[in-house]
Amino acid sequence: MTPGTIWLLISAALVLFMTPGLAFFYGGLVKAKSVVSMMMLSFGAIGLVAVLWVLFGANMATLDNSGDDWIKQVLGNPFSDFGQWDAAKDSFAGGDGGVLASVAYGSTFAIITVALISGAIADRARFFPWMLFAGLFATLVYFPVAGWVFAFNDDGMTGWVGNLGDNLGIDASTIDFAGGTAVHINAGAAALALALVLGQRVGFSKDLQKPHNVPLVLIGAAILWFGWFGFNTGAAAGDGSATLIFVNTIVCPAAGILGWIIVEHFKNGKATSVGAASGAVAGLVAITPSCVALQPIWAIALGLLAGGVCAIAVDLKFKFGYDDSLDVVGIHLVAGVIGTLYLGFFAIDTGLFTGGGNFDQLILQAISALGVAVYSFVVSYGIATVIDRTIGFRIHQDEEAAGIDSVLHGEEGYALV
Repeated sequence: MTPGTIWLLISAALVLFMTPGLAFFYGGLVKAKSVVSMMMLSFGAIGLVAVLWVLFGANMATLDNSGDDWIKQVLGNPFSDFGQWDAAKDSFAGGDGGVLASVAYGSTFAIITVALISGAIADRARFFPWMLFAGLFATLVYFPVAGWVFAFNDDGMTGWVGNLGDNLGIDASTIDFAGGTAVHINAGAAALALALVLGQRVGFSKDLQKPHNVPLVLIGAAILWFGWFGFNTGAAAGDGSATLIFVNTIVCPAAGILGWIIVEHFKNGKATSVGAASGAVAGLVAITPSCVALQPIWAIALGLLAGGVCAIAVDLKFKFGYDDSLDVVGIHLVAGVIGTLYLGFFAIDTGLFTGGGNFDQLILQAISALGVAVYSFVVSYGIATVIDRTIGFRIHQDEEAAGIDSVLHGEEGYALV
């Protein structure tokens, strides 16, 4: 087993830990009578998506652009090594295990992408319709999009996002090192679709937004930040660029905290701990696509920008009336777009102001972000609409008022007797 494979496995463990961290983060933000339900949405995603990824998702994300079969170029072949049968035999026979290490690492990305979406439907989504959505979203949206962005072979990138520069005759390539498009823009667009389909919570207003457990939010944010080092550096296994990624994964979210609490101070006259945690997450999202391609000084500027803009963006739901309960759109979609487009201006050697001298990089980044966002939103809206009109996606309003934990799960987050 090579050092790179070992690091990839360590990174997979770090990224898997992020989803329980997300469950803590989301769980602390909701009402006390919704915390069990909120955390179950994340753990349900772990159970279902991990299985689907190993069975066929990893195959769908492995694209073959060598022939004329456009289906394999866009959707992969789910049955090319169903259940990783051949990869397991190779590892058992003494192979280096690189394929299964990549499968393990990729599964953790698929899991957290689906789990992120659940924040948009807090307090009102039924569990089993959510699980149905999670499976269909993973299969029809995440697995193909992961191939578009991450798939490669010995000749280079094989997905349309990775090959966009060549296809357009541009002397540059789309940069999305760790999933700004595939994970965050993808999840944010899907979250917006679900928020529109399920509608608003009972009593939707700014007063409804008060978290019930702030320490739980901070613990979740800390776990997310810790796991994000594996998220961003896993693909740099055995590469010296990992040191640059580490530094940027420290300073960008740190600056995101500052950007958020500065805006928060001007908005409300106070800086909050939930705001600091949200600013850190905004910075982490923004640095995800660009972690390997920015000088640290530009990573700091990106964090300030993402934190500040997201602190404003989270209030747009009240203006436009969509109930994105835990700000998946306001943080993951917005910061994902910011981090992706920012590379068009400041990417090392190819950004408009950092060596490129033209808009080529920005064009590639914008097309990739828009393509993923539109595909994710349209397909997610369709899936959610069908589920809602057939088996029903949200609970009844009287059940919502009574408390979703006891109604759906027969449990309470805090039993004080």
